[in-house]
Amino acid sequence: MIDIFLIAVIGGAVASLLRAIHIEDRGLEALSKAVASLGFVALGAVHLSRGNPTAGWLVGGLALCALGDVLLLRDRTFDAGLAVFLVGHIAYIVAFHMARPIADWDLRLAAVPVVIGALAAVWLWPHLGSRRPAVTAYIVVISTMVWGAASVAGVLGWTLAAGAVLFFLSDLTVARQRFVTADFTNRAIGLPMYYAGQVLIALSVSTGA
Repeated sequence: MIDIFLIAVIGGAVASLLRAIHIEDRGLEALSKAVASLGFVALGAVHLSRGNPTAGWLVGGLALCALGDVLLLRDRTFDAGLAVFLVGHIAYIVAFHMARPIADWDLRLAAVPVVIGALAAVWLWPHLGSRRPAVTAYIVVISTMVWGAASVAGVLGWTLAAGAVLFFLSDLTVARQRFVTADFTNRAIGLPMYYAGQVLIALSVSTGA
């Protein structure tokens, strides 16, 4: 029952977030984003069991992503937000390693995220300027995260893998918004995908636990 309640709160907050962005209400945007992001952290936390490293690292990743969401609200903290998200992805990777050691991950499953990540890097490269090293590092880490999620799907469930893929796709819209073309379509497509992905990852904490 608590899961349904929290998912409903997140859904309502995302709808409010999109409306706030559309009408350019920065106060409502910040509030809505905070509620939506804290919602997926709470969703993961309610399934957290003491002494389980996989679940603990997943919730840690969710919390870091929520902090990244807040930092991305302002242009001056964009780089800090990018760094926090990168660390959040590393937390997810550690969680996956706890469930199944990296040495046992299926290399064949790395092909798709690596190719998409490489194409994204080529697409963004002319627009990145001094952020080329940071964005390249981020692409490498998030591609690894998606590979890991697919590799541990047999242990933690395909819900987790689906969440990781949605997260990855949503970041392409963030990159387009920030570096290529800024328009509402990026947010209208990317934000629902992002929050759906985080909800699916949060729901996977119960499997990890």
